[in-house]
Amino acid sequence: MAGNDVGSLLGGLLGSGNGSSGSNILGALLSALGKQGGHGNHPLGGLLDTLAKSGLAEQKDSWVGTGANQSVTGAQIQQALPDETLQQVAEETGVSTGRAADELAQVLPRAVDTLTPDGQLPADLDEPAGQRNL
Repeated sequence: MAGNDVGSLLGGLLGSGNGSSGSNILGALLSALGKQGGHGNHPLGGLLDTLAKSGLAEQKDSWVGTGANQSVTGAQIQQALPDETLQQVAEETGVSTGRAADELAQVLPRAVDTLTPDGQLPADLDEPAGQRNL
C-alpha cells in the first residue's frame, strides 16, 4: 500500500537506529488513514488536519514550517487520533496502542518535516522521492 511505501521511504531518509520501527509505524498510520478515505491520495494531509483540529496545530505548523520542530507526547497523539486509527496501527505493528502513540510521537515531527522541505505538503505522496526534492 502507498502508506507502507511512504513509511519505508521515510525509514531510509530518517535513517535512525530505529528506522525500521519508525517506517513500520508511519506506514501503518498512513495506511490506516488512507483506508478511512476522505483525503484522496493524501493521507498525510488528513493526518495534519486531524492533529490541528485536536489542539496540536502549533506543533503541526512547526513540522511543516522551516523552523525548529516542536515535540509531542504519546498521550497527545493518543488523544488526537481516532481510536480506530490508533488501534489499526497497533494491530498492524504488533504493539499496544500506547506504544504506537509513543512511537508516533517520536517519529512524526521529523517525518512531516522531511516530507515538507519547502513548508508545503507534496502534491502526491506516491510521487517518486527524486521528484519531491527530498
